[in-house]
Amino acid sequence: MDARTTSERLREAARRTVRDARLPSGPALRPTRRAWQFDALVALVLGIATVYYGIDNAGNVVVREIAPGVEIVIPRPAGPGGLALMVTLAAVASGALALRRRYPLAVLCIVTAATLATPQSVMRLTFYAFIIAVYSAAVYSPYRVAALVALPVSVVLVGTSGNAATPIVPNEYIVLLILVPMAVAAVGLRTWKLRTDEGSARLSLLEREQAEALRRAVEHERARIARELHDVVTHNVSVMIIQAGAARKIMKISPEEAGEALLAVEAGGRSAMAELRHVMGLLTMADEGEGRDEGADLTDTVAVPAPQPGLDQLEALVGRVRHTGLPVGLTVTGSPRPLPPGVELAAYRVVQEALTNTVKHASGSAAAVTVEYGQERLRVEVTDTGGHPGAGPGSGRGLIGLRERLAVYDGILTTGRRLTGGYRVEALIPLEAP
Repeated sequence: MDARTTSERLREAARRTVRDARLPSGPALRPTRRAWQFDALVALVLGIATVYYGIDNAGNVVVREIAPGVEIVIPRPAGPGGLALMVTLAAVASGALALRRRYPLAVLCIVTAATLATPQSVMRLTFYAFIIAVYSAAVYSPYRVAALVALPVSVVLVGTSGNAATPIVPNEYIVLLILVPMAVAAVGLRTWKLRTDEGSARLSLLEREQAEALRRAVEHERARIARELHDVVTHNVSVMIIQAGAARKIMKISPEEAGEALLAVEAGGRSAMAELRHVMGLLTMADEGEGRDEGADLTDTVAVPAPQPGLDQLEALVGRVRHTGLPVGLTVTGSPRPLPPGVELAAYRVVQEALTNTVKHASGSAAAVTVEYGQERLRVEVTDTGGHPGAGPGSGRGLIGLRERLAVYDGILTTGRRLTGGYRVEALIPLEAP
């Protein structure tokens, strides 16, 4: 059991290693124009130097001492074939370095193959390119597992391809061959850590930006709900208060008129409750739908909210305001046509808020509502003739909410006192051509 468990663990570790070797640990490096130019210059200079070295040493011999008093003579490639071989190997190994930042592992494989194919008597043709390719693979490769496997394999292959008489690495370069991979590994680990830290920093920044966007979205939704509740509650409660006060005053004198006023209060309360149910239904419908019984009928569990008010309900709105004793005229010009629900709701709220302010702050005045359907815009205007100040000065939140609501549709709200007395509220909302 233990043996099988150990074997399975080793196989699983091997599978993970192979899988990780194919996955980048970070984004591939995108060299800048200056980096491309530098690498091309390095490849060109090294290529010229090594090609010159190959041409200069073609047909020469190398004398090496393999033991005290014992020397051997190693001929170097000669003739057109040998010269072509050395020039080709030098050009391939050096030219590949131009891509060492973009494709470091591929460059390492090409240079390693060229180094192994280089005659041992002229190993300097590709040895320096091999050192640069090893460094580039350690520093720039995004495939860290593959790089950590390829680096020692390449070094071992190159380091052991020679023999005692003709080692591929000159004796004076043995120390360099040991120290360079160590330095490259240290630089590679440092670069890897820097990239990891940069990735963590970017991830943290992204999380903070998402949290900030979520916070702004929540605040925006809260403000929208607050505007909706303000428009619903303020209008209906103001009308109900005025009608209830009128009923109280005339209850003994004219019970029938007091009863009509109380009926108006009841109608206003029902209207307020209907609109509040609509607002709350939008907030709770999803939760109720998730928690309902799968076999239950949808209409038994989730109440379908009534549609939001639109311009077709202005007559009812104006009628409720008239019951408070405020004369209100309604004029519709142009060719009425269906509009987007959001636009109709915004226009309805403009009339509702303006009439509510007239009821609260200009008792005894007369109001006029004008709705004009244009080819390119909808114009809504509410004016009053001025009257006796009623309630104290408002907070201005209602008009601010209207401006925010209209801004969603690129609408403009204009408010101010009239030269002939009274107050004027005008909304202009752009429309698509019918």
